[in-house]
Amino acid sequence: MNIPGLDYNTQREKLIMPEYGREVQKMVDYCMTIPDRKERLNCAYTIIDTMMRMNPHLALTDNYEQKLWDQLAVISDFKLDIDWPVDISKAKVMKEKPQPIKYETGRIPVRHYGRMVFELFDKLKTMEPGPERDELTALTANQMKRDLVQWGHGLADDEKVADDLARFTDGKIQLDLNHFKFERVSAMPVPAANNGGRKRKKK
Repeated sequence: MNIPGLDYNTQREKLIMPEYGREVQKMVDYCMTIPDRKERLNCAYTIIDTMMRMNPHLALTDNYEQKLWDQLAVISDFKLDIDWPVDISKAKVMKEKPQPIKYETGRIPVRHYGRMVFELFDKLKTMEPGPERDELTALTANQMKRDLVQWGHGLADDEKVADDLARFTDGKIQLDLNHFKFERVSAMPVPAANNGGRKRKKK
């Protein structure tokens, strides 16, 4: 609905850096129209002061002036023609969208251990015997035990952990149950589905 006299945000041009608001964007837009180069620079300094007052916490960070000038460059879409007091070449990185993180879709043989534990298995396969591998072995075995307790309704056999550990590390890790002591694990109930938050009616 378009009502004369009303200015909706949805009808306005999208802000490059919304945290500074539309007024700063207008100041930057105006600055770019100033014909005199020296006056444009003075205007830019005024905008930097305004941005600083809006975000006083930046003064507590390292290179805060660099950050402000970088942000000004981004807001102007790098079209503000001034003698920049700092190097803004790295500011373009701020405009680039981060690359999407690749989602690992590979399947794992046993779901109750989870992908993290299988990454530990792979790590253990490549490690040489020694204190570091022993420490990671203990961490992995205890995590396996916790997983079995959680997803096995409280039932977890030490021998199963040892067998699985040897199996999924291609026999590289042999857990000596006569000497290895597991951490104490308390059973944690697995959350049940709530059926969309609806309670069954009693008949």
